[in-house]
Amino acid sequence: MEFLELVKKRRSIRDYRKDPVSDEDIKAVLEAARLAPSWGNRQCWRFVVVKDEVTREKLADKREWIAEAPVVIVACADPGKSGQKADQDYYLLDVGIAMEHIMLAATERGLATCWIGWFDEDMARQAIGAPESIRVVAYTPLGHPAEEKDEVSERLPLEELVYYEKYGQR
Repeated sequence: MEFLELVKKRRSIRDYRKDPVSDEDIKAVLEAARLAPSWGNRQCWRFVVVKDEVTREKLADKREWIAEAPVVIVACADPGKSGQKADQDYYLLDVGIAMEHIMLAATERGLATCWIGWFDEDMARQAIGAPESIRVVAYTPLGHPAEEKDEVSERLPLEELVYYEKYGQR
């Protein structure tokens, strides 16, 4: 699949079939994350693969559709293994890049994901048994889609998003 075609195909899916995800598929999407770039190549991320239904339900936290997926991948970071410069914590960027690699790799394999970035971090940390020093940055359900979304969500045209040489200069 051509790269832009893959990017256009990726969707936030909120309806999953119960079919299990193969260990081969899980390993492939995690391998894509492992290869993501990171600040100083420190690879601060850690991933927790959750198949247990009770833990998935805890992570869903009233959004039942998250627990419908047979797998949830939780992306964590050790901030001490990433960088900070000018009051910016790079672990957030590092994990964001790795998560996007997961989502694109899943799409390529016919699997569905949905970026979950709004959640109770303490609850999520406790659900997966992560220590206090570890940040839970994001997670995604992973499964076979029960819905198909072919259309690309409305996007602003490039002319509204891109400036040349200086901010605000077209």
